[in-house]
Amino acid sequence: ADFVAPYDATVIELLRQAGSVFIGKTNLDEFAMGSSTENSSFFATKNPWDPNRVPGGSSGGSAVALADDLCIFALGTDTGGSIRQPAAWTGTVGFKPTYGLFSRYGVIAMASSLDQVGTFTRTAADALTLFETLGKPDHRDSTSDVRFHEFDFPDQGLVGLKIGVPGEFFGDGLDVGIAKLVKRAIDRLSELGAEIVPVSLPLLKQALAVYYILMPAEVSTNLERYDGIRYGYHYPDQKAESLTDSYFKSRGLTLGTEVKRRIMLGSFVLSAGYYDAYYARAQKVRTLIKQQFDQIFSEVDILAGPVTPINPFTFGEGSNDPLKMYLADAMTVPVNIAGLPGVSVPCGLDDNLPVGLQLIANRFDDKKLLSVASVYQKSTGYHKQHP
Repeated sequence: ADFVAPYDATVIELLRQAGSVFIGKTNLDEFAMGSSTENSSFFATKNPWDPNRVPGGSSGGSAVALADDLCIFALGTDTGGSIRQPAAWTGTVGFKPTYGLFSRYGVIAMASSLDQVGTFTRTAADALTLFETLGKPDHRDSTSDVRFHEFDFPDQGLVGLKIGVPGEFFGDGLDVGIAKLVKRAIDRLSELGAEIVPVSLPLLKQALAVYYILMPAEVSTNLERYDGIRYGYHYPDQKAESLTDSYFKSRGLTLGTEVKRRIMLGSFVLSAGYYDAYYARAQKVRTLIKQQFDQIFSEVDILAGPVTPINPFTFGEGSNDPLKMYLADAMTVPVNIAGLPGVSVPCGLDDNLPVGLQLIANRFDDKKLLSVASVYQKSTGYHKQHP
């Protein structure tokens, strides 16, 4: 609780240079593992639209700080939807850039091939302003890859733009109210001049399984360093019977249930006898998912659909049923698997709870993505609704 970082992350350095005023750090699921901000080491963060419900996660504190008007923007990280999902559930704009566009130097790693720093803002136009500040190359991050494509919309709205709507986003399990609002938003995009094209991404059905193999595998590797000696809490030596005993006690005392669950899942899929059956196969399917997105983006400019299949659940509903919590990520994880940019934009209220429209673009088409989101927002007032 009293930790003060010995150095700034690159994104913080860039914001300081731009004159940002920092108000504080926000709450999140422990090690960014969770979809509800219930798995925090401190407290559960409440959704300002209904304090009995979760705000989403893992970056729930950032989303709530913005939704409650405590700040004008906030940072988060998105490994499988941890910016877009809480943005959808709090009525804010959550932007995940193309993998590598925002430096991750100074960010604690969860799953290194999926993690991406992103932003929470009130508008897509504000997200674009932050993009100009944070989208800088960084030699300290080996994944830093700033090749974004410039894009400026002509005055005629979305004329000439093709927006694909994957049928797989509207299958079983999608809440009726969410489906209605997202389809209304897609109709609005059409009214603004875009051509709406039905598309199919059959491998989206495999994305959640792929994610929950690859992500825990990388978690188990990244969190190996928290041994209580160099990193993490150290159990007093005199009470440990051996070095191994010290490891077990130090990790066992401080790591939460969800973190332990993911470490164990990851250790399992990487273990001898299971590596080829799970991890290696998941990597192959990941490549196929990327190729399927590449094919679709040769036909359309943007993809549109829901952010989550359900509305925010009440406290305990997800943490007591991890599978239900994992399923809330079904529509966001494909974007991370393929390294694409994605944004959640408010598109209305369902039973007085915010709903997000998810827009997805091809790699490095971040400016096109945020421009489309901005055109949509300027034609609606949903982002002006407050809890």
